[in-house]
Amino acid sequence: MTKITSSMFIAALLGICLHVAPAQAQYVRTCVSANGNDANTCHCSQPCRTFQRAHDQTLSDGEVTVLDPGGYGPVTITKSISIVNDGVGEASIQVSGGGTGIIINAPNGAGYVNLRGITIQGVGFGGGIGLRFNTGFSLTITNCVVRNHTGNGIEFFPSASSTLEMSNTLVADNGGSGILVQPIGSSTIARVVVSRSEVYNNSAQGLFVNGTFGTGVTHIHATVADSVVAGNRSHGIRATSNTTQQTIVILVRSVAASNGVGVLAEGVHATVRVGQSTISGNGGFGWVGVSDGTVLSYGDNNVDGNGGDQGVAIIPKR
Repeated sequence: MTKITSSMFIAALLGICLHVAPAQAQYVRTCVSANGNDANTCHCSQPCRTFQRAHDQTLSDGEVTVLDPGGYGPVTITKSISIVNDGVGEASIQVSGGGTGIIINAPNGAGYVNLRGITIQGVGFGGGIGLRFNTGFSLTITNCVVRNHTGNGIEFFPSASSTLEMSNTLVADNGGSGILVQPIGSSTIARVVVSRSEVYNNSAQGLFVNGTFGTGVTHIHATVADSVVAGNRSHGIRATSNTTQQTIVILVRSVAASNGVGVLAEGVHATVRVGQSTISGNGGFGWVGVSDGTVLSYGDNNVDGNGGDQGVAIIPKR
């Protein structure tokens, strides 16, 4: 009788352990593969098939590694994490049906998200949005492609002070703006750096830095360096503000060409500073400030070949 009772107790204990184990089976590093299976653990010896499953099996501050080319599906990110493709071939997220490829809802003040080597591709006429950042402390995008969406390519909508850093990335052929920076929080500071990137052929703005949606005193500081913003139907770079939101954009060693308008500063607290850059071939103004917005030139730019008036910029006294 004692032996039977002990055996039953051990069996019950093993059953409990087996039940609890999957919830605890998270790893610092997980992997996805085109040959993987979401029934796997996502350990790199047993890779998953989708980014979402791998994300869910990865500890905070961990990393999802792409093992081979494939389509890995949309993902909602809720923690500090890196999703990394270091040159194994295209790792894509195909977006259709008005969906969003990547949604970031990481913790404010503590969520660090890093994306490298990912293609977010709209499919057909329902490509939706490429990437939307709602919450988190920092988003870094490197060596990525975001294209062919019916809405905006990248939406940076922080509700608290946050940073977007993007380099070596293509944002093209989207039905809205290529990159929309639009803080929606109260007294938010949003910092944006776009470096060595290309923003082409978007139906609205290439880069739209919009400071009119926040409440309280909101500040946006954006820097665009060594980049090309071209062929966008409305504006190449547009910075807007209202009476309480301050929007500052610095454009350096870059090109704004063949857009509707090259560079626009709109609103009393909107300022665009331009240095060592070329603004040419735009259909309307090359650069212009409206509604008391200000475009400041460092006096070393090439601004010509734009339709009609080149526009006006102020050269500050030194």
